[in-house]
Amino acid sequence: MRSDIYKFTKNMSDFSVILEEAEKTAVYNNLDERQARRLRLMSEELICMLPELLEYGSGEFWIENDGMEFELHVSLRVENFMNLDRDKILSVSKSGKNAAAVGILNKIRIAAEVMMIGYSEVAANGGCEFYEMGVMNNYMNYTNSWSLESYREQAKGNEAWDELEKSIIANLADDVTVGIIGNNVDIVVKKNFN
Repeated sequence: MRSDIYKFTKNMSDFSVILEEAEKTAVYNNLDERQARRLRLMSEELICMLPELLEYGSGEFWIENDGMEFELHVSLRVENFMNLDRDKILSVSKSGKNAAAVGILNKIRIAAEVMMIGYSEVAANGGCEFYEMGVMNNYMNYTNSWSLESYREQAKGNEAWDELEKSIIANLADDVTVGIIGNNVDIVVKKNFN
């Protein structure tokens, strides 16, 4: 089942429809209170990324489920490359570290930004350690993709693991993928409530 699709632009400041859709989806699918709360928390995390990501274009949000397997989707269409903060993006590759890349939510957002502006080759060529840790090639027909699950596997035993343990989305979601096809960047948060 797919929920309603909500369209967003950079001029929007109210993303409450995302929370409302998460609550409607939880009720419609008879999720218990704990499951509904988790679906809402993951939706709230997505809202935190949207204002910055929508600077590059427009976006859509929807929730899909097959039984108790849920996916929260954000699809972003890159429309205006003139609004890019190139210094901020390029700082990802300068030393392999970016002050803005603290916390998993910011790393997911930066992975999406890197893909949106076409600097994936910069990040993939040694420019960004966290990005490299989650990169997957030819996953689900994406020309480039980043996965939280892949990042988790590679983070075990190093300092990135502590960051994962403190993240809401890393603890609640089974996986988060960021993929690019053409001018679209898709962020998918996956959760199986079985």
